[in-house]
Amino acid sequence: MTLIKKIKDKKVNFEFNKEFIKVVTDKIASNDALFITNSFKEMHPADAADIIEHLGQNDRENLIKLNNFKIDPEVFIELNESVQSEIIQYLSSDAIVRILKNLESDDAIAILENVEEKDKNSILSSLPPKDRFALLEGLSYPEDSAARIMQREFTAIPSNWSVGQTIDYLRENKDLPEQFLEIYIVDENFKPIGTVPSSKVLRNPRDFKMSSIMEDSTFLVPVDMDREEVGHLFENYNLNSACVVDKNNKLVGMITSDDVLTVLKEEAEEDALRLAGVGDEEITDGVITKTKRRFNWLLLNLFTAFLATYCISLFGATIEQMVVLAFLMPIVASMGGNAGMQTLAVTIRTLATNDLTKNNFNQNILKEFNIGILNGLIFAIISSFIVQLWFQDIQLSLIISISMILTMVVAGLFGILVPVTLKNMNIDPAIASSVFVTTITDVIGFVSFLGVGAYFL
Repeated sequence: MTLIKKIKDKKVNFEFNKEFIKVVTDKIASNDALFITNSFKEMHPADAADIIEHLGQNDRENLIKLNNFKIDPEVFIELNESVQSEIIQYLSSDAIVRILKNLESDDAIAILENVEEKDKNSILSSLPPKDRFALLEGLSYPEDSAARIMQREFTAIPSNWSVGQTIDYLRENKDLPEQFLEIYIVDENFKPIGTVPSSKVLRNPRDFKMSSIMEDSTFLVPVDMDREEVGHLFENYNLNSACVVDKNNKLVGMITSDDVLTVLKEEAEEDALRLAGVGDEEITDGVITKTKRRFNWLLLNLFTAFLATYCISLFGATIEQMVVLAFLMPIVASMGGNAGMQTLAVTIRTLATNDLTKNNFNQNILKEFNIGILNGLIFAIISSFIVQLWFQDIQLSLIISISMILTMVVAGLFGILVPVTLKNMNIDPAIASSVFVTTITDVIGFVSFLGVGAYFL
């Protein structure tokens, strides 16, 4: 059994492919384009893309520049954006045109987004007029709009056609998509009025009117709808596809579930990265690029850390009277920080999915308040018990108990208030919330613990 066959059978990850990565690297060095081309043909495009992504940058450049090597469009579209952008620099305009011609319009637009403006015009001018117009129109819409992810290849027929006419049309028309699950029914103004599953066409007599077997409920997606909202629409209604309409409600394209799956995956990854303050970062990004993306939030975090330190300095006399407070202080701040980040993560998700609204905001605030009290009481009992066993000091146990409850309650409240406030200010809560929530919970934890300590002393 060949190495390629093993890879296909096992569907293995990069750790298992290390041997083959070395083989590919050696074949690149020896200019053996035929071996690499044949090997990639035997793989799924996603597996071939994975191999390319794990090559070094120099090896990728040498691979693309090999004589007689042409990267498969299906492999290219599986590459992550940063690798696509890198490889585009090595490709000639003719090679990019070849790739674009063999892809659906939404995938072609995604590739063109990574092409520099000076090269974009020459590439577009080399395309057939019909394709060029479709891509230019798509690029004219906002980057996060539904128009950027819609396919301009769809199947639509008039409502007065029969099943037989439709079958003949599908069989004879060479410009239709290779695969489609639904046929859109349009009126005389090309406005969608319903859908018919392709399987339903085959199960009905030829003389039946398509309007008699169509499903009236059609979800219309405006071309300028945010793509994340499109994702929520598909999630809420379990859609396989949805038609995209212009301002006159005329059918201009369709969005399929696989397009939406990609969007939801990207949005989830972006939210996770933004929550950590690193933005849209790829594993293939260079050191300088990654450093720049992380610098701003680390700098802000430095200033907020000094703010927390300043708050501690205000209680210097209290700490001098009872040095043990300095040992226990990080416990309260850490618990508050974790509680705040838990609430923040949930809130960011509910904001992204539109589950948190004005109607249920007060209910969620009350819920977080109750959660804070309950968790505060539980961990106050646990921590006071440990402190009593450790230091044999009932006063110290009482101090950590009270401050634990206060900190957990405040942390929960700010974990929901901060992202909601930022969103109302049109600031992305996924990017900015974590620094503010961490600072607030640290300050509240230190101040409550040392403040209660000062009161008892």
